Amino acid sequence: MLENTKQSDMSNSLYLNLSVPELLEHAILNHEGILATNGALVVDTGEFSGRSPQDKYIVETDLTRDLIWWGSVNHPLQENQFDRLHKKMQDYLSSKPSYGVQLAACADRDYQIQIHLVSERAWHCLFGCQLLIQEPAQGWNLNNGIEDREFGGFTILAAPGCKANPAEDGTRSETFIVLNLDKRIVLIGGTEYAGEIKKCVFTILNFLLPQKDVFPMHCSCNSGINGDSALFFGLSGTGKTTLSADPNRLLLGDDEHGWSETGVFNIEGGCYAKCIGLSREKEPQIWDAIGFASVLENVTCNPATRILDYNDRSHTENTRAAYSIKSLTNVNLSGIAEQPKHIVFLTADAFGVLPAASLLSKEQTMYHFLSGYTAKVSGTERGLSSSPEATFSACFAQPFLPLRPETYADMLSAKIEKHNVKVWLINTGWQGGPPGVGSRIPLEVTRAILNAVLNGELNSVQRVTDPVFQLSYPVEIPGVPQQIVNPVEHWSNPGEYHEQATRLASLFVENFKRFSSQKYANLAAFGPVFAAHKL
Repeated sequence: MLENTKQSDMSNSLYLNLSVPELLEHAILNHEGILATNGALVVDTGEFSGRSPQDKYIVETDLTRDLIWWGSVNHPLQENQFDRLHKKMQDYLSSKPSYGVQLAACADRDYQIQIHLVSERAWHCLFGCQLLIQEPAQGWNLNNGIEDREFGGFTILAAPGCKANPAEDGTRSETFIVLNLDKRIVLIGGTEYAGEIKKCVFTILNFLLPQKDVFPMHCSCNSGINGDSALFFGLSGTGKTTLSADPNRLLLGDDEHGWSETGVFNIEGGCYAKCIGLSREKEPQIWDAIGFASVLENVTCNPATRILDYNDRSHTENTRAAYSIKSLTNVNLSGIAEQPKHIVFLTADAFGVLPAASLLSKEQTMYHFLSGYTAKVSGTERGLSSSPEATFSACFAQPFLPLRPETYADMLSAKIEKHNVKVWLINTGWQGGPPGVGSRIPLEVTRAILNAVLNGELNSVQRVTDPVFQLSYPVEIPGVPQQIVNPVEHWSNPGEYHEQATRLASLFVENFKRFSSQKYANLAAFGPVFAAHKL
């Protein structure tokens, strides 16, 4: 590994492999952020407080042309356009001080790749150190920010101040996130939001791991004292980070994992928790993990007292905390766990009609995995309204899928069948009505439901089937109020419940029409049946 160094000439200073404290110092001296009373660095990402999915591109090459799922998710960029942006980025970074760190992704070293992150921001490299793995398996070679391909890694160049010219560069706007999977280079320009760095790494792994028969997953993972691993799939705001940080179970990771023939491994080395409304009372593990050199994005901090206000939503709902997994107490630091016994699909139902917990059949598992329903919480992406809205994201990870969703569904189906895994759909959203009418299911209630699921208490209990969604849910759950177990009972007007349920069911049915292959189109019979339901 390269020692901490500073390479400089008349026009450029490149700081390589500074330690976490040194990166923190540089960020403060550069006025990139301020230090809060708990030792965290607080940064303001400006206009971009979330991802910019419409500005994300994959370079079309001989390698990617026939493999990538082109369309609304993966936008093509031509090689000559990439080359122009790449040179623009190199020229920009060479004109000012910048930072480079050697990191890695994938705890299982059989699948580990190196990530060479270079940015004009010290705090971006600090973010990378908190979120990724800081001890790669092999050495590293950096040549002016361009990786030596014999090591098989990827180079990410990030420069918020470098902006595209859409007329020349073929981009939609001045912002660009471009993945060249052939040259193994990622360009991120025109945005401060560090979540782009994290999700580019995940997109890369979603392309590479299936080629090695490893299933990449947008999920958190923890395990009990007997090694009973559990996977929690879900989009931002559904509770992956919060619910996997369980004081009675060991956390493997909070967001991204691979599932191989030998078990599950963490792709990352840290956590990226939503922290709007964070309190020690409700989420003590996360609260205590945010400390020295953690990175807080867009959290309000009093400039005089440096006291944090996690409840302030004036900038964005998408306030974030990036911290090393080592900051948590109940953690599996190896990053590797046994084959999972439980899978939980987390959905924040904005319509307030889904049961709190439903056991899924194999067919229903595939249907809901491909559907990926939840309520999109405002702020995660640019341009969303201030209230939750229904969305469908295939595989609970659609913005990060370079391959067709069916590829990942096939892998999940094979894994579940081979390892006899039970799958549950758990609603962490609303009941009694949509936001503004009903109420969100309390966190302590969801934890009680999860405990019953993971302890096997619900495996053989009496269940009933919802007539609209065909979901099988328990008649009762120990310690959980009955009106939460049965969603209809939480509504003051049953007729309004059925109206909302039918409306959501119609959205499910319409969304699933995009899976037109015979194999998956047949799964529609295991989804909602709104047309057959009589009000």
